[in-house]
Amino acid sequence: MHRPITALAALLLYAQPLAAQWTNRYPKVDGYRHHVYLEGYELPTLTVGPIDPVPSPDGRVVAFSSRGWIWLLHLETGVASRITSGGALDTRPAWAPSGDRIAFVRDDGAETAIVLIDLASKNETTVVNTPAIDLDPAFSGDGQFLYYATAIAGDIDVWRLDLSADTASRVTAQSGIELRPQPHPDGGRLVFLAKSGANDIRLLDLTTGDQTVLETERITSMTRPALSPDGNLVAYNWPTQERYELRLHALSEPSTSVLLTASDGLPLTPAWSPDGHWIYFSEANEHEVMELKRISRSGGPVEVIPVLRWEWGAPTATLRITTRLDGAMVPSPARLSVVDVRGHPAVPHQTQSRFDGQNGRVFFYSAGVVEVTIPAGDFRISAVQGITTPEVFLTGSVGPGEVRELSIALQPVWDPRADGWISGDHHFHLNYGGQYRLSPDDLQLMLEAEAVDMATPLLANLHNRFEDQHLWGWERTTPPLIQFGQEVRSHFLGHLKLLNIGELFWPWIWGPGYQVYGRDDRTNAEVFEHTRRQGGLAGYVHPFSGGDPFTDEGMRRVPVELVVDGVLGDIDLLEVACLWSDERGTSELWYRLLNIGMPVAPSAGTDVMNNFYRTMAVGTTRVYAHTGGAVNWPAYWSALRDGRSFVTTGPLLNFRVAGARPGGVVNGSSVEWELDLRSAIPVERVELLVNGSVVWSERGLEGAGNRQYRGSLRLPAGGWIAARAHGGETRWPAMDSYPFAHTSPVWIGSVGSTDAGSRRRAAAELLAVLDVAESRLHEEYAGVAIPNLQARFDEARERLEQWRD
Repeated sequence: MHRPITALAALLLYAQPLAAQWTNRYPKVDGYRHHVYLEGYELPTLTVGPIDPVPSPDGRVVAFSSRGWIWLLHLETGVASRITSGGALDTRPAWAPSGDRIAFVRDDGAETAIVLIDLASKNETTVVNTPAIDLDPAFSGDGQFLYYATAIAGDIDVWRLDLSADTASRVTAQSGIELRPQPHPDGGRLVFLAKSGANDIRLLDLTTGDQTVLETERITSMTRPALSPDGNLVAYNWPTQERYELRLHALSEPSTSVLLTASDGLPLTPAWSPDGHWIYFSEANEHEVMELKRISRSGGPVEVIPVLRWEWGAPTATLRITTRLDGAMVPSPARLSVVDVRGHPAVPHQTQSRFDGQNGRVFFYSAGVVEVTIPAGDFRISAVQGITTPEVFLTGSVGPGEVRELSIALQPVWDPRADGWISGDHHFHLNYGGQYRLSPDDLQLMLEAEAVDMATPLLANLHNRFEDQHLWGWERTTPPLIQFGQEVRSHFLGHLKLLNIGELFWPWIWGPGYQVYGRDDRTNAEVFEHTRRQGGLAGYVHPFSGGDPFTDEGMRRVPVELVVDGVLGDIDLLEVACLWSDERGTSELWYRLLNIGMPVAPSAGTDVMNNFYRTMAVGTTRVYAHTGGAVNWPAYWSALRDGRSFVTTGPLLNFRVAGARPGGVVNGSSVEWELDLRSAIPVERVELLVNGSVVWSERGLEGAGNRQYRGSLRLPAGGWIAARAHGGETRWPAMDSYPFAHTSPVWIGSVGSTDAGSRRRAAAELLAVLDVAESRLHEEYAGVAIPNLQARFDEARERLEQWRD
């Protein structure tokens, strides 16, 4: 069970690229196609300020994690002393009943382990380090056993380690994941968190195996139970429609609970004082700094427990970092990553840090000037702004007590705004069950540091909760412009984004798997009609994850109603680029819609959850629309709707055919074309396509820079022309799985024109997908009359058969 942990520094600097679309960074857990929510909700968090507090057995000290290390806060003095100091992130401490040892989770950026530290000697022993995710240590009342959660058996279960015999045994084995074990003082029972179809707090009889569900809900992302020292009460944080509450549950009365507090709306990681009087917890303030708080088990006011002094146990120094765009006189916002001599990430005193799961880096945003405290010694800084600046590295050494002034110049490979291109991210979520409660104003710095001009955070459901409804109608009217949109989820029919609307669509959710509306005979056409009545744009988000949508497996991954809506001309936008789906596979679907004459415009969005710690950066997948430089919504929506655009995860394309940009029209049998490729990262290939087939290909860029291409093309009678760039290793500033960019089509003859042969082949291929989709439709709606859905499928089939024949 003992294996050395790879140094975090190596992972930060030499992270390996992932596959076609992001699925997981940490070892894969059975039952999860991707880890977006598993890693976002369940894995440890690096914070500024205390998280995961746990009082000592004598009640005089509180252990917690802050800045990725374990600290001990002496309650009488308010002094917090650091007791770990390595390169990895140390979190989730648990006291041994003897008070002389602490177990904690050590996270190296790619896997986790459980470590014991002797408080007198500071000697560390790794006691659990499987080739899987290991989490949540908790001692039994007699100190003989260490309970923990691990995925060594496939999914995450609770296990028990006999510390004297160094042998482990499995405690839970049901499907799903079991976390946060809380051993009962009687030694015969265990409270834990179970997540499968529902999220439950359960009580397990260790002798009989019987389980009692104490509380249940569908998605309780940040919920963590804490068992009182006498074993009678469970304190836990529980979601309501717009916030979390801290509640008490008596084991003797499993049908009810009592509200303690909502605090400021997101109390996290509760833990009991040893006398059972206080419940400690963590909560972020308005600056995204975690604060240590407590409340009496009887209720009443919430107390903030301040840390009056931080003792690092080693000399520290300060880095004052200024970032500028090359030639600029004033500082420029930027995305930064800073690591110390041991490779441990450093973050400012007031900020939310984030972890880039693609490249394996902790990062934060600077408004242009920022101060970071680090242990004295060597440091390494990485800086970018958006996706147009190659990464700049700065290394050095700083002495004890020194304040080092550092300046970093960022050199963009292109200024899109100067050429009339305006960028947008049209799929991300401000708050979505993460560790922070963000306000729309918090987006400004993120967008400026990522050079995003237009942003549309989407309101969306978190299963049966509708997040951020109170923000509907909020707008930012100076650049970067922000306007809320909506994501409507008709389950497997396909998720839709609604942009530039004033009225929400109801219901937000329906279809098999959802309560109440699970059997509704409702089509996505209602959503498209609702959007168009308001002059908005609607389209499918993250439509395809996989390499080829026309294989047997691929066809079952296509949203059930996508082909229908595409064939019937309802789709305005298709999210060709997204962090959680595959650009190449999605493009193949898009090509078939274009080939049957549907002028579906490409869109892009990261689909990041901004209030997560483990999330990529907003804008790292984006669309550029050519407005001639106008930065206002009417000009931008017009350009996006008309396809005067390109989507990208990094490379930048400026494409003209006979002088026409994407979205335009060309005539003639032979045309001249020109393409400018610019990129802050290497790109393997650049290609031209006519009706979905590659007609010209050339190597791209071996490093950051630009390259121009020119040529001529013979054109068919109808259809479209587009350029794309793809392939290569992902590195900063990019965060998608691979470099990719694609222009909207330049149309031949007229918008929506077709080539007869291409249309015939596309119709046949889309019919095959439609067959699979209709079969899936009837499987899921078995026993339910669905005349509305069936009518749409029948109409689409009739059109495709006409085009095929």
